[in-house]
Amino acid sequence: MSYASNVVSLPQSIDYHALLCQKIQEHSAKVTVIGQGYVGLPLAVEFGRMGFTVTGLDVSAQRVQELNEGRSPTPDIADADLQMLRMQGRYTASDDFACLASSDVILICVPTPLRKSKDPDISYVLDSASSVIEHLRPGQLIILESTTYPGTTEELLLPMFEDTGHEAGKDFFLAFSPERIDPGNRDFKVKDIPKVTGGITSQCTELAAMFYGQIVNKVVQVSSPKVAELAKLYENVFRSVNIALANEFSLMCKQLGVSTREVIDAAASKPFGFMPFYPGPGIGGHCIPIDPAYLVWKMKFSNYQARFIPLAEEINQSMPAHVIHMMTDALNLRRICLNGARVLAIGVAYKRDVGDIRESPALHIIENLIGHGVNVDYVDPFVPAIEIAGRQLDAVEVGDDMLGNYDCVLILTDHSSIDYHAIVRSASLILDTRGATRGLPVQENQVLTL
Repeated sequence: MSYASNVVSLPQSIDYHALLCQKIQEHSAKVTVIGQGYVGLPLAVEFGRMGFTVTGLDVSAQRVQELNEGRSPTPDIADADLQMLRMQGRYTASDDFACLASSDVILICVPTPLRKSKDPDISYVLDSASSVIEHLRPGQLIILESTTYPGTTEELLLPMFEDTGHEAGKDFFLAFSPERIDPGNRDFKVKDIPKVTGGITSQCTELAAMFYGQIVNKVVQVSSPKVAELAKLYENVFRSVNIALANEFSLMCKQLGVSTREVIDAAASKPFGFMPFYPGPGIGGHCIPIDPAYLVWKMKFSNYQARFIPLAEEINQSMPAHVIHMMTDALNLRRICLNGARVLAIGVAYKRDVGDIRESPALHIIENLIGHGVNVDYVDPFVPAIEIAGRQLDAVEVGDDMLGNYDCVLILTDHSSIDYHAIVRSASLILDTRGATRGLPVQENQVLTL
């Protein structure tokens, strides 16, 4: 498919690299960030804070309206900060892709989920790229941030863009820079996390690095987009495999009758060669359960079968069933049948202090419990309602006097605002999958942990 008729041609004597360098350094470059979620919005806000004029582009009209009313959908961006940028004219949300034509720098920060077949679904990336191409003009820098399989930028996007008749590194600039935003992390904000950049040409890499250098303390330039794509995947493969190791280690420790976390903490006292990972009820979020599968899928085309990654996935995905098995055994010892039991789940988000429930193991556990006839309530200050098996559950508020009415309190997310002292004081049985009650005064056989 040719896009040549849709783009604007300018005299070839213009040095677009030098022109864009000047705009970036002067903060006069117009920036558009496609996708205003956990990744795109913080980036848009940071560039706005540094004086750039930023458009947050999103296909959701409701989200665009909320953003333009100064209401942030993510915990990392305060409403007041968003409102200030709106007042200064540094940030505007839009669902009109025509704004791409006047943009100097375009970031693509859209979802890249997996299909049921475990194949990467990059349709959002392709749709975004097609929209950019419809409004492409010489002198633009386009950076893909969405996590994807190695080769996407060079093998898929580059031919699409060069089919317009323009040359990468000369007429337009294309790079990949993996997102590294950690929602809810108060210690590492956007500026604190180094950015990796890999461009189609050295000039593409240089421009991307210069651009991100305006908002982050450190930029790491690599030799190609594929290196940058693989770096992101390796980060999450590393986490997935080590979490799986911690989860399997917890099963072994249970058989041996020792505390998993005590063992891990003891090992973590070694000042070198060790990084602690802890067991949990499974893995969730938009990265660890999904990203490693991109690499497994890609390697099939090179006749290479990954082994560690699928094994880690198998172990991590088995943890929800293990949690339910632990609960069943604990209730049986108290002569309480799982069918008909009353259970209070603490937390349904995939990690502490965020409202993100994507791929959350808590949802799988709750759905399974309901399927076994368990009466489940849940508490989560960040998630007011969830949909399980076609029915809506609303978060409840539970006082100390009500905790004793539940046969088991199941801690699935260790939100910092939860009163774990109250839970220990009043609950008769606690299954703590996050170590939230560790160090609190508990009764014998009151608390079970992974």
